[in-house]
Amino acid sequence: MGWNVRAHRRPRPSASSGRREPVEGRCDAGLSPRAVELCRLLTLFLHEAFLAGLPDGCVVDGEIVIATSQGLDFERLQLRLHPAASRVARLAKETPASFVAFDLIACGGRDVRDLPQRERRALLEQTLAAVKPPIHVTPVTRDPVVASEWLSRFEGAGLDGVIAKPELGSYEPGRRAMIKLKHVRTADCVVAGFRWHKAGKDERVGSLLLGLYDERGTLHHVGVTPSFTMAMRRQLVSELAPLRDRALEQHPWRDWAEADASEPARMPGGQSRWSAGKDLSWEPLRIERVCEVKYDHMQGARFRHAAIFQRWRPDKRPADCCYDQLEVTTPYELEKVFGIWK
Repeated sequence: MGWNVRAHRRPRPSASSGRREPVEGRCDAGLSPRAVELCRLLTLFLHEAFLAGLPDGCVVDGEIVIATSQGLDFERLQLRLHPAASRVARLAKETPASFVAFDLIACGGRDVRDLPQRERRALLEQTLAAVKPPIHVTPVTRDPVVASEWLSRFEGAGLDGVIAKPELGSYEPGRRAMIKLKHVRTADCVVAGFRWHKAGKDERVGSLLLGLYDERGTLHHVGVTPSFTMAMRRQLVSELAPLRDRALEQHPWRDWAEADASEPARMPGGQSRWSAGKDLSWEPLRIERVCEVKYDHMQGARFRHAAIFQRWRPDKRPADCCYDQLEVTTPYELEKVFGIWK
């Protein structure tokens, strides 16, 4: 999991000018002004020398990631977004990133977006044939058996699925003209609190806050499940009301506001530079309810994406909702994933 950008290398100038244009990070067209501004900021925070290794006159669609021995580390990548330029430069050296290319938008100064996917892929491999790590080209196969094996093996490197693209499809900015295949799993989680919906405080529940116990008995905040109809959001207000009575007295997260940044337990409600301006207030519930949720992947100790509510589990005790129920993926070296293309 990383940042999706266009890596753009302007054509090399004539020898007489002696001038070299900078490498740019570019984002897809068709985005909202806020998204475009975010992409502009990402460019400022890259500080990656590897972008200079791209061939001249090409625009490559890909993803910037930080690869570790445990797989992709999105949290370290987030730390690279910092207002202090000196810190950004230092982090670029301490936690260098890689660029994974998966499509070609232009080469030799020529726009190739209208070419079919199979031709763009051939051009991508040809254009980046001489690049070296940390620039990589995502592997590709037309064999469904191999793709199924990748879906299982690559998860251990931090990838949450595989992408299927139509061979005759053109490059369509701003549209998801592809199919993402991901793992689907379920987990039983403690419902430790909730947030009000933005459309009606005291009238609709926005999301449930989920928790899992570790081996020491500490309840960690692992994510949220916001997937409810408006009717169910209103129903949850009355259904959860009894659990709000004196909920904070014995609540394991009652001290979250005073928790130090090094606190080992994940707790909800803390502000960060990512959540500035957002209302992250939450309502605690007595630790009595358990629900089953669907999720696709773990990012460290948390669900990578919002979980999807499946059903209540009145037959389960909250104390039984532990990390050890989660499926453990076999570690897989990220370099082996990239090495398949070579």
